[in-house]
Amino acid sequence: MNDSPGWASPGSSPSDGERPGAPSDQPASGGPKWSAEQPPPGDWSAPGAGPAPTPPPPAPPQQGQGWGPYGGQQHGAPYGSPYGGQYGYPGGPGQWGKPPAAKPGVIPLRPLDMGEILDGAVATMRAHWRSVLPITLVVATVVQVLSLLLQKYVMSDLALATDPAADIEQTINTLGTASAVTAGALFIQALGGIVATAMLTMIFSRAVLGNSSTVSAAWRDARPQLLRLTGLTLLMGLGLISLVTVLIVPGLLARSAGLVVLGGFAAVPLATWLWIKFGLASPALMLEKSTVFTSLRRSSKLVKGTWWRIFGITLLTGIITGIIAAIIVWPLTFLGVALFGGGMGGLQAGTASTAWGALILSGIGAIIAQTIVMPMQSGVTVLLYVDQRIRREGLDLELARAAGVENYGTTGG
Repeated sequence: MNDSPGWASPGSSPSDGERPGAPSDQPASGGPKWSAEQPPPGDWSAPGAGPAPTPPPPAPPQQGQGWGPYGGQQHGAPYGSPYGGQYGYPGGPGQWGKPPAAKPGVIPLRPLDMGEILDGAVATMRAHWRSVLPITLVVATVVQVLSLLLQKYVMSDLALATDPAADIEQTINTLGTASAVTAGALFIQALGGIVATAMLTMIFSRAVLGNSSTVSAAWRDARPQLLRLTGLTLLMGLGLISLVTVLIVPGLLARSAGLVVLGGFAAVPLATWLWIKFGLASPALMLEKSTVFTSLRRSSKLVKGTWWRIFGITLLTGIITGIIAAIIVWPLTFLGVALFGGGMGGLQAGTASTAWGALILSGIGAIIAQTIVMPMQSGVTVLLYVDQRIRREGLDLELARAAGVENYGTTGG
């Protein structure tokens, strides 16, 4: 029996193991779980909207109407499944094919293929750009301004610190200052990424239902979970750092290059496996209103058995976004070096990386690239989470009812 929580609307209470509105004497665990039963129409409402209207009872099946939840007979298919059943398509029996799925938002409510996941992310960016782009633009601008200042001043200080003429005390002070500034910049970057991820998750979850969202509404829905999302991000980051440290430090202590290389070869695939295994924890935490460790368990459960598929989609997304970023950033970087950094001579002298003109042009390119790439990466993660829940838990039924799709998941005679 399915023990998955329901689709929690942004801003609702937790739904881990208990159906909202269930009697108070119903146990949270050990008893029947509500997600295995079909909730009554209108039980789940779309974020920011009232309850969905109660659909009328399904009409009796008629010959030639099609099959499944799309208005006709269905033979041999599970309850609510849009697959299987009669040979035919909606509007005429006796022909091969499958019915079109309901699509209230950016994706059809059925298991998705890789192209549909990528298209859904792009479609959300295009349809809801007034909400998506301001979030990513602000975060990308703050991050790049800090990076520019870091590269301009801290890198110059590091160059002075490595000068043989500098005394030891000056070198230590400069390195300490540079380390503190770098750590502060990285912290602000991580904080900005967490805020952007949380708000984008809410926007994409609404887009699945065909609902729009404002920046203020996304912030209001995401804010209650920000502290937990920060804890999840720090936990995953520290976990990966600890893993790499445990596998590589013994070789460094033993001063064995072979042992270091062996530890590195072991760390990369193991870290990749863990990163994909827990890659859906962020949307699970935000949309199910769960805790840090519950979201990690949910991600592990959803990814189980489909690790390679999720890895492939994640890798392809990384390649696509990397190419997009390179197309935008590198031309502006080369132009900045050529115009303001002294060209090849500046590169050889090391002055090109600290020239204001080159840094500004490179930063502008990075801001544009991150503004485009960040929502695409977040969108793919959210849609992977939705797709896995549709495949494993029949989430499409709840989404259809939340979107007000009538007669979805009903059977004929």
